[in-house]
Amino acid sequence: MPSPLSVDLRERVVAAVAAGASCHRAAARFGVSVSSASRWSERFRDQGQVAPKPMGGDHTSHAIEAHAALILATSKQEPRLLLRELRDRLAEQGVQTSTSGLSRFFQRHGITWKRGRRMQLSRSVRT
Repeated sequence: MPSPLSVDLRERVVAAVAAGASCHRAAARFGVSVSSASRWSERFRDQGQVAPKPMGGDHTSHAIEAHAALILATSKQEPRLLLRELRDRLAEQGVQTSTSGLSRFFQRHGITWKRGRRMQLSRSVRT
């Protein structure tokens, strides 16, 4: 992922736009895209800053964490459910998620899905 452009360059572009130059002209002058000049200027007008926003990180876990009680209760009620079965049960109750999202949820909460000796042995393969 590319690194953000410097705050100094952002400030010069925003200052040029504030001084009366169009975003197109300021972008051409400083060698940045018009959309960047426009976004920086708008962000400066709205928030008073031109520093880059944080990059990376998790942007979706908060959506599934909002339903943590339901997910944990369902998984405790029926501990032998597969992730895709749990996903389907949650979808019936209006919670949309993926099996990989559920896997990351359980990993964050320290819950493993390993099958123990309670599992019936396979009859088709020697164990």
